[in-house]
Amino acid sequence: LRKMMMPYTALNLQDDPKNRKLTLSVYAKHLAMPMGVSHVLAFSQREDRVQLRLGRIPEGPTMSFRVERFSLAKHVRAIQRRPYNSGTGQQLFAHPPIVVTNNFGDAVNNSSAPGGATATTPSPPHIKLMRISFQNMFPAINVATVKLAECRRVVLFQYHPENELVEIRHYAIKATPVGVNKKVRRLVQTKIPNLRRLDDIADYITGTTETGDVAPSASTTASASASGAVSDSEAEDETSHVVLSQKYAGRGNNQQQKSALKLMELGPRLALRLIKVERGLGGGDVMYHALVQKTPEEARALKARKEREAQLKTQRRQTQEQNVERKRKAKEEKLERKRQRKEAREEEAMAELRKGTVVSPLPHDDDDDDDDGNVSDKPKKEKEGKDEKVVATMTLQDW
Repeated sequence: LRKMMMPYTALNLQDDPKNRKLTLSVYAKHLAMPMGVSHVLAFSQREDRVQLRLGRIPEGPTMSFRVERFSLAKHVRAIQRRPYNSGTGQQLFAHPPIVVTNNFGDAVNNSSAPGGATATTPSPPHIKLMRISFQNMFPAINVATVKLAECRRVVLFQYHPENELVEIRHYAIKATPVGVNKKVRRLVQTKIPNLRRLDDIADYITGTTETGDVAPSASTTASASASGAVSDSEAEDETSHVVLSQKYAGRGNNQQQKSALKLMELGPRLALRLIKVERGLGGGDVMYHALVQKTPEEARALKARKEREAQLKTQRRQTQEQNVERKRKAKEEKLERKRQRKEAREEEAMAELRKGTVVSPLPHDDDDDDDDGNVSDKPKKEKEGKDEKVVATMTLQDW
């Protein structure tokens, strides 16, 4: 799926397991928006189903799909008789694909209008929303300035109203020159075959020699013959023949050359069923739900309840923020009072120092000191091994 979105996608992005617990809105705010992402596709797998959520960043809406069935690109290539050989794939995926949406518009009904005139039935809003979202996932193409060589791929979104499924297909565009002999086309598109058994290259093209006998067949390599052979699905249909206005990829596809266009499937294949549409990114009002139907009264009551819950949640958040701010201020005030007490003690010590006597800040007992602040000589009853508390005095000159 990432290769289908190339080149405007992160092909080798490694998701951190820590981010899997984040909601879609938080993931988009902290990770997707800094990288300039416009849409996010989130897959989730359970035991019985696979779900896809497509969200527009940053305001939504969000569409939830159920993946009914899917096939990987390697599975598509495995069932093809001649898979498309893209080589390294750098040129094929260097430019965004052409987006084709089918059956998403207004339905045409010929029987409802009088006189055999055609009448259009408006499509539901969620169908139009799907079409717009699928188109906006890819950059728009300016027809006036686009180069023909850049149009190498096609992404098809097909809506089936009968079962409400959206089929997604990914194709590569292949152009083949027409109006040219098959053997001449093989010479143009592939390597020249081994002509050692022939006298002239005309014998290889016409299949006969100058005497009218059948010319020996020229041997080619297996890869050249396989790539030069015409596919069984290629039909000589005049509707697929176009005159190239510019040079296109592939040998023989020159300007003003008539070529036949063919689509080669690359994969993957997806069949999606829309389940729910939300107004916001991963939340908000439910604009559409395929499984739950509500009357207008029930929808208004539900919306009012959601608004009350959101208002209550906002009030609780404000109260919590106020409590946090109050505790922070109380802590700062406590630290300020502690700092002021420390400064007061330091100023008091400096004042005593200026007077000529400094009392050490070591703890002591008032009973052990006399009136002059000197240590008394009377014995103290202390436990053995415990240091005595001493109060040292000194003059300003000693200090």
